[in-house]
Amino acid sequence: MVMIINGKKYEFTENSTISEILKKLNVNEERVVVEVNLNIIHKEEYDSFIVKENDSLEVLSFVGGG
Repeated sequence: MVMIINGKKYEFTENSTISEILKKLNVNEERVVVEVNLNIIHKEEYDSFIVKENDSLEVLSFVGGG
C-alpha cells in the first residue's frame, strides 16, 4: 500500500495502523502529532486508526528551545 508521509512516498502493508507506521519509521509516538488527510488524529487512536491506500500523513514533532 502506498502512502505519502511528509511529502515522500512510502510502502506499507495493508491495514497498517498509525502506531505500526511510526514504529517502522523509528518515530517516538509520544513526541509527535500525526495528521491524516488534513485531520489531526488523537494519540488514543494511533493503535486503532488504519491508514488507507494513498492517504497523506504529516508527522509533526515539537522542538524546544531556550
